[in-house]
Amino acid sequence: MKLVIAIVHSEDAGALVDALTDKDYRVTRLHSTGGFLKQNNATVMLGVEEAQVEDVLGLIRETCHSRSQYINPMPPIMEPGEFYMPYPVEVTFGGATVFVVDVARQERL
Repeated sequence: MKLVIAIVHSEDAGALVDALTDKDYRVTRLHSTGGFLKQNNATVMLGVEEAQVEDVLGLIRETCHSRSQYINPMPPIMEPGEFYMPYPVEVTFGGATVFVVDVARQERL
């Protein structure tokens, strides 16, 4: 038995949960927030047999996509009278971060 933990962008979470439940996987979705851009994410967890892990990873690859966005960096701490003009920086975010963990015991009560 494996526990698959996928941290995905909130815009992709609904489609991922739908794709997983369409294939009869039992899924738990938790709302979470990312540390870098402070945007909403979702943590999707499901327990599967080892033979099903690749199928689950394929569904995650199909439904979770990376995105690009321009952000303005925070200005550095400056001395009075100094001038700093921030330029937008393109960052890539989204997609999925997936952990596959061995499960010692699983019970459905």
